[in-house]
Amino acid sequence: MFARPGQELLFRNRREAGRVLAESLRRYAGRNDVIVLGLPRGGLPVAYEVAKALAAPLDVFIVRKLGVPGYEELAMGAIASGGARVLNEAVLAQLDDSDEALALVTEAETQELERREIEYRDGRPAPDLRGKTAILVDDGLATGATMRVAVMALRERDATACIVAVPVAAPETCAEFRGEVDEIVCAITPAHFRAVGQFYEDFSQTSDDEVRELLARAAEERP
Repeated sequence: MFARPGQELLFRNRREAGRVLAESLRRYAGRNDVIVLGLPRGGLPVAYEVAKALAAPLDVFIVRKLGVPGYEELAMGAIASGGARVLNEAVLAQLDDSDEALALVTEAETQELERREIEYRDGRPAPDLRGKTAILVDDGLATGATMRVAVMALRERDATACIVAVPVAAPETCAEFRGEVDEIVCAITPAHFRAVGQFYEDFSQTSDDEVRELLARAAEERP
């Protein structure tokens, strides 16, 4: 990590952010009941480094943000595999024709979610999370809408414990999650938070190929 003069602390890229985050999760290292779940696509490089440091298996947990048309970074909510959905009522209340916009975006993102299930897993079934301590990893938390639906979906999979871990988060969002999960780990919570990408030198988009490569590499590296 580094900081330019007059700026907040920065991660060079997602892989470095994952290595920094892993230091706050060392107590989970070497446990047979732990699994690391990355939210694609940007969460996978972070999760790969966390899983490697903890000697834990890595898998993907697919969630899609429901972005406002024309302002996709602003989330109306999110969906996850299995039909779970959470909505950001405050955002929806500000939109004209919110029902129509929500329906259209939900349909499109459901198709994308199903595509990624097939492409990333390459025919493999989703991991059995019963009795597991699941560490949900993303590259950061802004509103937290995407992570909230991931937590909801994870609860339905009978995981024993749900840990949310991110390199950077808005302070208020990190605080809100303390009452929603078994543990929340935010490596940094900058006071002047505007967007996740603000705290990365390289915040380029993670490709589907990189997600598949990291999942395959993590499987090969497991004993």
